[in-house]
Amino acid sequence: MGLKIRPLVSALRVNSRLFSTCKRSSQFNEPLSGHSMARAGGIASMMRLPVQETANGLHACFVGVPLDIGTSNRSGTRYGPRQIRAESALIRKCNNATGASPFDSFQVADVGDVNINLYNLPKACEDIRKHFLKIINTGCIPLALGGDHTMTYPILQAIKEKHGPVGMVHIDAHSDTNDVMLGEKIAHGTPFRRAIEEGCLDGKRVIQIGLRGSGYSTSDYDWAKQQGFRCVQAHECWYKSLTPLMEEVRQMMGDKPVYISFDIDGLDPCYAPGTGTPEVGGLTVIQGLEILRGCRGLNVIGGDLVEVSPPYDTTGTTALVGANMLFEMLCVLPGVIYK
Repeated sequence: MGLKIRPLVSALRVNSRLFSTCKRSSQFNEPLSGHSMARAGGIASMMRLPVQETANGLHACFVGVPLDIGTSNRSGTRYGPRQIRAESALIRKCNNATGASPFDSFQVADVGDVNINLYNLPKACEDIRKHFLKIINTGCIPLALGGDHTMTYPILQAIKEKHGPVGMVHIDAHSDTNDVMLGEKIAHGTPFRRAIEEGCLDGKRVIQIGLRGSGYSTSDYDWAKQQGFRCVQAHECWYKSLTPLMEEVRQMMGDKPVYISFDIDGLDPCYAPGTGTPEVGGLTVIQGLEILRGCRGLNVIGGDLVEVSPPYDTTGTTALVGANMLFEMLCVLPGVIYK
C-alpha cells in the first residue's frame, strides 16, 4: 500500500509546485504553461487552471454540467465537460488576436462539476439552479461547460435571482422554444420558452444566431419573434462576416446584463460533428469567433458552451472548438485588460 501511495503523493507535490510557480509570476491564477509541464501532463482542469471547491474569491470560474438526460437524439453530452477540459490543455493565457489578457486581469479557477441526479431531469435542474445560485451569490461570473441545453434553463433561473430578466446572445441551430417535447415541459428544446415564462429573459434583448434545419412547420420561429427575439437564420450569415451584426447587437443590449449561450451545433457539423442534433449549413468557426469577440463591451454576467457529445467525435475536435469558444467568452468579460 505504501509503495502505491508515494508516487501519487510525489506527483501531487510536483503539480502543486508548478501551480505555485504560476501564481508567483502573477497576482492571479494562470493556466499551467507547456514550458512548465508537457501538455499531456498535469491535472485535467479547464486550461489546466487550479481547482477549488467554491467560487469564493474568484471573479470568474469554469464549472462543468455533465447532463444529457434532456437530449432528444444523440446522448453523450454528460461527457462533454470532461472532454472540453482535456482539449483545453492546448490553450495559452493570452489572446494574441484581440490583446485580451484575462489572467492578468482577475482571479479565475475551475470549480469542478455540478453533482447531478441523472435519473430525474426536474431534480437535475434543481441541482443546477442551486449550485449556480451559490456561485453567483459570491459575485463570481460562471462560464459553464455542458452538458445538454436543458441546463441553461436552471442557470437562468439562478441568474434571475440576482440580475432579474437579462438579455441573451444565443448561438444555435435551434430556437429551443418548444412548449413541450413528447409531452414534457423540461427538455433541451424548451429552455428559452420556460425562461421567458418565468421572467428570466428580456425578450426584446435576445438574439438567436445560426438557426436552421428542417422544421415541423414554417412558423417554428413565430413564438420567439412574438416575444421580441431577433432570429437570424444561418442562410442569412452565409459568405458574410458577422462583425457588422455584432455592432447592432451591442446597441441592442446596451449596458444591461447579458448572458451568452453557445450551442456547439450552431456551427456546421464539419467543424463540430460531436453533437446531439447536427444540422448542415451552419456557421463557421470564424463566425463563432466574430460573435464572441463582438460581445466585448457588453455587461456579460455569465455564459455556457453546451451540447458537446464526445462519443460522436473520436478526434476531440468538437471539444477543442468548444474549449476555445469558452476562452473567448472569458476574454470578453467585464474587467479584462487588453494589451
